[in-house]
Amino acid sequence: MSNIIDYIKWRGDLTFSQDPFNEIDNLILSQLVYVELNNIVSDNAAHAISLLDASKNFFKQNNEQDLLDHVSMTKNAIFVLKEMAKSNRFKNAKLSRYVNDISEQEQSQFSAITIQLDDNSIYIAFSGTDATLVGWHEDFNMLYLKQTPGQEKALAYLNTFTDLSMPLRLGGHSKGGNFAIYAGMYCEKSLRDRIIAIYNNDGPGFSRDVVMSTAYQNLLPVITTIVPESSVVGRLFEHQEDYIVIKSENKGLKQHDAMSWEVLGNHFVHAITPANQSVLANQAIREWIALIPRDKRKEIVEAVFQILDAAGIETVDDFLTLKLKDIRTIIQTKKKLPHETSDSISDAAFLLIKIMIKTFTSS
Repeated sequence: MSNIIDYIKWRGDLTFSQDPFNEIDNLILSQLVYVELNNIVSDNAAHAISLLDASKNFFKQNNEQDLLDHVSMTKNAIFVLKEMAKSNRFKNAKLSRYVNDISEQEQSQFSAITIQLDDNSIYIAFSGTDATLVGWHEDFNMLYLKQTPGQEKALAYLNTFTDLSMPLRLGGHSKGGNFAIYAGMYCEKSLRDRIIAIYNNDGPGFSRDVVMSTAYQNLLPVITTIVPESSVVGRLFEHQEDYIVIKSENKGLKQHDAMSWEVLGNHFVHAITPANQSVLANQAIREWIALIPRDKRKEIVEAVFQILDAAGIETVDDFLTLKLKDIRTIIQTKKKLPHETSDSISDAAFLLIKIMIKTFTSS
């Protein structure tokens, strides 16, 4: 089945005036922010560079094989960039305001890029969770924080656009979709009035308080949430908006890989309903959240990631290749938690880890 690379090859000769912006264009642009463009794309709007020139500079500075040796669901974004640079549809897009900020101390990841298209609109792409536990840690920090560091940075980034009058599309893959919605909710009103679409591509939701808020409800008409059938990340926490459920050539958690999403013409191949395993995983996590008092969530989340760190689990890929001995190691590391961690906290943390293992390793 075809994917976004095939879409660029087949329909990349069409400009946006010939074939208007669609849901696949959104996903393609959301992948650009996964390419490390430090010293290639400026953080200054006045120094924009064409996508074609950015691609040339990137591949001059980087060895493709070295990049592929880096294990990550997002590594294929470099090939999306390469194909975009060959296409009439994308090669003349102007790239600017690139930011790449990862802080283990803050337990946050934040990258963003601004893409000006030839239809005189702007797409702002926010990066999502990569394969590291730093990214997943920030996802679960949403359980108890009103605003994560990444959300705060996304909002500040968007609020720098008050000098422009172009229509805005915001989007991101994974947690980047959450950042896009968050920034859209709380940005300056003059900016919010210019937002014509927000795309959440398999990204987590919010707390119930947020999705019931006026700010969120007012934004619903412009939010499009797209999830694969077996979505895990995109069904985390609360959502009020409708889902577009789509087909993926992968199974289980690997459906989170945007390169696996099936394309037909200028739209995704839509499915009728989420897969049973996605529904069950979402239900298990919701039930777990309901059991945990809000004032204990921070301690429990910290305990979860202390256990995983002690067990040598550094990436989601480590979950995907878990063996029985690895699970035994995780069980044993529960005993290594600080003495001040109560049994109830460690038990709740371990229950979430069991849900994560079952979810991540199912297919």
